[in-house]
Amino acid sequence: MSTSALGRAWRLDERVALRPERFGALAYNFGTRRLSFLKSRELLELVNALDVHPTARAACDTVGIVEAELPRYERALARLAEIGLIRERSAE
Repeated sequence: MSTSALGRAWRLDERVALRPERFGALAYNFGTRRLSFLKSRELLELVNALDVHPTARAACDTVGIVEAELPRYERALARLAEIGLIRERSAE
C-alpha cells in the first residue's frame, strides 16, 4: 500500500459478519464466501472501532494499542483490506 494503513479511514465491509470468539473472531465475507480469522481480541476491538474514528491510528489509540505494537496492527489492517474484510472510507 502506498499510504500507511494507519493513516487511512476504514470500515468493515458491509458484506462481512463478525462472530466474536475467545481467540478473537470469525469473519465471514458473504460476497466472496470466504471465512477468515481475527487472531486476537485486540484486533477485533480495533476493527469494531474503525468506522467511528478519522484514521486507523486514532482507533488504535482509543483501543489501547501501544506504539511498539503499531507496525503489527498496520500489517494486519493492510492484510484485512487486501482480502476485502475492510474498505477504505472518506475521512470525516
